[in-house]
Amino acid sequence: MSAEHVEARPGAYADSVTLMRVSADVRKAAGVEAALIAMATDLNLGLLPAMGLRAPPQAGPNDLLIAIRASDRAALAAAIGGVDAALTARPVSPAGLSAALPPRTTSTAIRAAGPGLALISVPGGFAFPEAMDALQAGCDVMIFSDNMPVEQEIVLKDLAAERGLLVMGPDCGTAIVGGVGLGFSHTVAAGPIGLVSASGTGAQQMLCLLDHAGVGVSAALGVGGRDLSAEVGGRSARAALVALDEDPGTELIIVVSKPPAPGVAAELREFAATLSTPVQFALVAPGEPDLTAATEEALRAMAVPVPTWPQWPVIDHRGAAAAEGALHGLFAGGTLCDEAMVIASGWLGPIWSNIPLRPEWGLEPADLLAAGDPRHTMIDFGDDELTAGRAHPMIDQSLRLERLAAAAQDPATSVILLDVVLGHGAHPDPAAELSPAIALARARKIAVVVTLIGAASDPQHLTQQASILQAAGAHVFASNAQAARFACQRLASTS
Repeated sequence: MSAEHVEARPGAYADSVTLMRVSADVRKAAGVEAALIAMATDLNLGLLPAMGLRAPPQAGPNDLLIAIRASDRAALAAAIGGVDAALTARPVSPAGLSAALPPRTTSTAIRAAGPGLALISVPGGFAFPEAMDALQAGCDVMIFSDNMPVEQEIVLKDLAAERGLLVMGPDCGTAIVGGVGLGFSHTVAAGPIGLVSASGTGAQQMLCLLDHAGVGVSAALGVGGRDLSAEVGGRSARAALVALDEDPGTELIIVVSKPPAPGVAAELREFAATLSTPVQFALVAPGEPDLTAATEEALRAMAVPVPTWPQWPVIDHRGAAAAEGALHGLFAGGTLCDEAMVIASGWLGPIWSNIPLRPEWGLEPADLLAAGDPRHTMIDFGDDELTAGRAHPMIDQSLRLERLAAAAQDPATSVILLDVVLGHGAHPDPAAELSPAIALARARKIAVVVTLIGAASDPQHLTQQASILQAAGAHVFASNAQAARFACQRLASTS
């Protein structure tokens, strides 16, 4: 008989990254059927009915929500014990901060440690005052949190401009500052190229391709996915460009972005032309070079030979597509999804998505997750709507695994395209978790094509991950653009 536990712990708090990891770990525990460990915001409380659980009375956003359903009481008790152990473990405190009495506010921490870079990782509705505190105390700010209203983003970036500071984010998932990777990042060498990125996975793709070519980076400054929108107008991109232009270790700057507002992109090009450091643009949009081509252009500008990008092709082709059908893209990275859609739409026509290239190609996530759809579709599982109350798919692959298994059983499917992103903060062994579903698709004569984003020194071991995916029957590419074209070719060859 199943057992359940729902409680709201008043005044308890953990940052969103910690809670995402705890939730993902608890869901994997033996006997656990559903789990949500998060702050008791209205959004998170609203997820409980779908889990078959009721919200605790008088729960509020300052309470820690622990909701678990398990197969029996023993499994439930073990899961609760795991949550308690994970949340009571304390990291080593930085120099200057007291482990016994940790600071309870951002401003208190800055007074103790001194100004520097403040990383904000709290629910988006609470990120603004923390970021404001950090800016007023003289800190640059990286806002990992998403779901911040755009009006608040503009206020923060205007204040930063007045004070000569930089706001990275909100929704800044990847950065390298002072040789330190922040958020989802990779182990790469220092070098002469600096990135300004309005795209987390776009930056990760370029960082890893540069690593394959033996070229390091001076910094990767993420500015948030909305920075090049018409509303935000490139406010942080300009500040990041100036910072890299003033850095003597940066010889070339690359601006990488998911589809920008055309007017903002044009203005940013004009601004970049006034700088002393050369600036190249890698904008994911129709008519623009793909991220791999943009990386190759940067290498040529640095007089570095362009390598052959790694591929791990399937040895046994019995799993290749054998009939007409649909291409289904299942992505953890929104920019990688955008790039694949730009490429695939040129081959196949409309690509339906929850982040469509055109409004008329939009579908709700529930419709995209339905089986039997003959249309070509691509899903960004990292979109805000699909990460509400759960960890990012780079950490927790469960929702995408469900769709991968369904697509493998769907007679309408001919080719499946997905990304696997390695690095710090990502799943410790994503290939092992994906390989059974890939093998199932292969057995049903469905071609599976994988973009593997990783650097040679990443903790998951790039070549091992590639070998596992290849052995399961996937065609594996280090270049997302090459993977997308290969997927389209496999589909076209069956038409």
